[in-house]
Amino acid sequence: MHGETSTRRQYLRELAKATAACAVAPALLPLGVHAAAQDRAPVLIGLDGEFGHASSTSAEAIKQGILIALEEINASGGVLGGRPVRLIERANHSVPSRSVANITEFSEMRDLVAVFCGRFSPTVLETLPLIHARKLPLLDPWAAADAIIDNGHHPNYVFRLSLRDSWAAPVMLDHLLSLGVERVGLMMLNTSWGRGAKRSAEGALSLRLRQSIVGTQWINWDDQQSSMLVKYQTLLNAGAQGIFLTANAEEAALLSSAMLTLPAKQRLPISSHWGVTGGDLPKLVGQGFFELDFAVVQTYSFIGDRSAIAARVMAAHRRLFDSRGERTILSQTGVAHAYDLTHILAIAVNLAGSTDRRAVRDALEKVGPYQGLLRHYRRPFTPQRHEALDEKAVFMSRYAGDGALVPIRPTSR
Repeated sequence: MHGETSTRRQYLRELAKATAACAVAPALLPLGVHAAAQDRAPVLIGLDGEFGHASSTSAEAIKQGILIALEEINASGGVLGGRPVRLIERANHSVPSRSVANITEFSEMRDLVAVFCGRFSPTVLETLPLIHARKLPLLDPWAAADAIIDNGHHPNYVFRLSLRDSWAAPVMLDHLLSLGVERVGLMMLNTSWGRGAKRSAEGALSLRLRQSIVGTQWINWDDQQSSMLVKYQTLLNAGAQGIFLTANAEEAALLSSAMLTLPAKQRLPISSHWGVTGGDLPKLVGQGFFELDFAVVQTYSFIGDRSAIAARVMAAHRRLFDSRGERTILSQTGVAHAYDLTHILAIAVNLAGSTDRRAVRDALEKVGPYQGLLRHYRRPFTPQRHEALDEKAVFMSRYAGDGALVPIRPTSR
């Protein structure tokens, strides 16, 4: 998964060459044949992802889901009466200014109908004014901040098929309560995502009589294991019986390693937001990680899904990206969400009847029904709702000894 095999490299090289050739060809055609060639030119979608971010697997997972869906879409004739759909990716390295530059570039590409974003909510939030100014549909297969959808723009050009912080918090707290945790310590990444997740946790706890917050510790980018240990012990000394964690894999690895220096009785159960699944957390920590009670909120797992669609997607993943079965696919929700969202976009483009972005935006609100990997969508989006999932999709998982993230309850269909 971390190193590209020759098969994967060849596939991605060929895809990149085809995308580049098709994307520039129309501009080079003589005027007399330009219109006819346009009918066969590719329809483009962009991906502004955190490629190159240390230890991250999320952008790669989103890309994999898109490519699997595109292979199916193009094998079935593409869109708009025979036009293939191609992916163009740009790396933002989780830097908001880089993301803004990428969105600007995408918005200037002819026949580009929408852009997929990546995992980092702060980066996505920074692009929203530009997205709406350029009237460019933004499709969100991961970033969970409520404000990404609740952005105040009308019409709203952002559509999400993913988790939402206000859905995650109650499930994470329910998990802690099932372990007998009534006094909760919050450890939150000091970003707009962490602050939004804190509000969601506080809102959920305000409705509960049996649970309360004993304190909040903020995680910063420059924290080391020693400072993480101090913050954790502050909550422990305040009477925390469990930890509500909002962090990415790198910060969670520091916290986990710090906890492993303490006696077993001082290692509290952790209920974690899913940012940690954007990297290979068990590998970052080492074998000692499995001594911790560490659960993660999720919306989908290939593990336990015996549907025909899941079998087809896993077979394609194995063939294109050399995975070795359902337990070896990293950042599984990124793959699954992006796969369904790509198919929904293709349906919307056909409904729009063109690559006009305003028409595609309007069509996204009309798609349905669609049988996807995660569920049957009666209508993924409506003018009043730009969230394709809901609270019923949310559950908790634990890491097994082989590093696979396994649902605590079976995946329901």
